[in-house]
Amino acid sequence: MNTSFNYFIPTNIIFGAGRVKELATVTLPGTKALIVISSGTSMKKFGYLDKVVDALKAQKVEAVIFNKILPNPIVDHVKEGAQMARDNGCDFIVGLGGGSSIDAAKSIAIMVNNPGEYWDYIAGGTGKAQPVTEKVLPLIAIPTTAGTGTEADPWTVITNMETQEKIGFGIPETFPVISIVDPELMLSVPAHLTAYQGMDAFFHAAEGYLATVNQPASDLFALDSVRLITENLAAAVKDGTNMEARTALAWASTQSGMVESTSCCISQHSMEHALSAFDPAVPHGAGLILLSVSYFTFMAQKAPERFPALAQAMGVDVSKLPESERPMAFITALKQLIKDIDCDELNLNDFKLDKSQAGALADNAMTAMGFLFTLDPYQMNKDEVVGIFESAFDA
Repeated sequence: MNTSFNYFIPTNIIFGAGRVKELATVTLPGTKALIVISSGTSMKKFGYLDKVVDALKAQKVEAVIFNKILPNPIVDHVKEGAQMARDNGCDFIVGLGGGSSIDAAKSIAIMVNNPGEYWDYIAGGTGKAQPVTEKVLPLIAIPTTAGTGTEADPWTVITNMETQEKIGFGIPETFPVISIVDPELMLSVPAHLTAYQGMDAFFHAAEGYLATVNQPASDLFALDSVRLITENLAAAVKDGTNMEARTALAWASTQSGMVESTSCCISQHSMEHALSAFDPAVPHGAGLILLSVSYFTFMAQKAPERFPALAQAMGVDVSKLPESERPMAFITALKQLIKDIDCDELNLNDFKLDKSQAGALADNAMTAMGFLFTLDPYQMNKDEVVGIFESAFDA
């Protein structure tokens, strides 16, 4: 545990079933909203968009809808959404949906008033790392999935299709001012997406616990999220109407966002971003699952110190194991969890990816989001990164 750290989470989190209705009474940060949603149909089909629009109307707030966000959001749509906000005089943004919609909403909020191209502000890869100098529009986040925790952190992940880079970015101003986390909005998520999203939150927590920038708060958040997801994800995958499980996962996801605010992801996320940059059809959570056994087996062998606590959080009584076996107990529990959520048949070779790309994937991961590698508990070289990719293809 690090004993020198900063703690900054300025978001007003409104958590609980049915609480989306409080959007009609909470103090809003503006008078005209751009609501950012995905290009899919679920926000309209299940009435979530109408609930948000009606709640804003109750406060005499107009809303404009931007509905083009992809599962892996892209730069072009950030630009288009920002232009729509400018054209319509919007003074705040509402991100409604999964992590992709909320991430895109954050990036749009940056670009409404700031000049140039979005990639000018990205620190990493081909980004120019320019400072954000103009006002970032305030954001309200309303997640309808339990996965990214973006409602409780400043991070946004956008893909540059031209350069095949998928890079995370965030500043204090991209923390949502309000996040309404209502598990009732998550009941409609299909089983396979529930699994992918839950494991995304799981890995945010596990990586944040292993990161060299861990701190007391992030450790508490991370271990509790690992516990909640282990105990509840299979139940939600089996029965999406299980409100107790949905609520536990909603909190675990938000809490994992807090892990990302007080610690950080490590290189597993850099490596997955390479996979879904090369093939945008790879769901982020699925990509993480596909890398996870190879990745964490390697890390547990090289830097075993913090793995027993993760295994303990997953329900393993590590005190009954020989000390030498305790780190790998996490890998055994992870494999079981992946099986319990029906993801053990996932295969990297089913996507437009090939083992022969391992070197190029490693180059992409270590360039586009190379910073996360500096936070690993063990400092990998390129050959080791290539080896993890190759092992994942062989699994």
